[in-house]
Amino acid sequence: MKQIPMAQALLSTVFCALALSAAAADRPARFAVADAQLRALGIRTESLQAGGETVRASFPAQVMVPPNAEQVISSPVSGLITQVLVQQNDSVKTGAPLLRIASPELGQLQLQLLQAHSRATLARQTAQREKQLLDEGIIPERRVQEAQAALSEHEASLKQAKAALRLSGMPVAVINQVIASGDPQDGLTLVAASAGVITEIEAKNGQRVNGADALIHIARTDKLWLDIQIPASNDANWQPGTAVKVQGREITGQVLSSSAMVASGSQTVVLRAELDGKLGELRPGEFVTVNLPVKATSGGWDLPLVAVAHDGALAVVFVRTLDGFEARPVTVSASAGQRVRVQGALKAGDAVAVSGVVALKGAWLNEGGAE
Repeated sequence: MKQIPMAQALLSTVFCALALSAAAADRPARFAVADAQLRALGIRTESLQAGGETVRASFPAQVMVPPNAEQVISSPVSGLITQVLVQQNDSVKTGAPLLRIASPELGQLQLQLLQAHSRATLARQTAQREKQLLDEGIIPERRVQEAQAALSEHEASLKQAKAALRLSGMPVAVINQVIASGDPQDGLTLVAASAGVITEIEAKNGQRVNGADALIHIARTDKLWLDIQIPASNDANWQPGTAVKVQGREITGQVLSSSAMVASGSQTVVLRAELDGKLGELRPGEFVTVNLPVKATSGGWDLPLVAVAHDGALAVVFVRTLDGFEARPVTVSASAGQRVRVQGALKAGDAVAVSGVVALKGAWLNEGGAE
């Protein structure tokens, strides 16, 4: 083979390509392979097809729960945890009981509720009596107006007392029961606002908590994201809407966005994707490997990695002919995993060797040596 002068190789990639073509010309491009040898050598071919299997790049990713799919159950009042009713990783439905709290603060709120209800009831009776006396001409209209104003004030206080209990986590049905019976509840049962999986429990039986302390974390697993770590130099290759596939799982998704910041330590950016499919196979926090399609190039063909043979800097694929094979120079424009994208003098329908390539390379080199 002719040696390519180093100075010429450094001039430009065009001169390099010309030199490689000249080197390939030192040996015949075509060489014979008998049909009987194909099976013996394990040679198998595939026809090139436009739009065939896409070259995909692999990157690490972490399964995440979207912010709007996670809820934190906090303590609405200060008190004592009397019973935790769930365990970590339990699946719960909307309204499922999670834990019970005993709270003196809750008793004070119920007392205010009962007092507000009594005042509102009395004010309502007074307003009705004053209205009746006005109709009989016994009292002036001003007395009725004063009674109506007092009724409005007490009804507003009652609404406020009910709202305070609702904010403390007491259901409306229980509030109405307390009003009807006059018997305050000594505890409170916190329930799940929506269905999901218990991901974390910070509460323990017998623990004293303050208002707003986080007690239980619940995550919906019917909607998950992936945070994909991409080298900063490759970030622009995948735009929103690009298809994503999780390796080894029948789970796909699409790119949502790309981080505007580059991690200084790893020089990577986060590519965020939304998943669909059998999400029950994934768990939040899990690390997986995902495949992203390499951007297509004009005139490119996707092939198995083993289909490309190398002779120094020259890359070739072996195309089936009537009596053997032809070595055609190609340029590898992209590679990912066990697939590569090549460009060269190829066309749809060409039968390219995808196994037994090592034997074909040996036959090709021997053909050149024989000359």
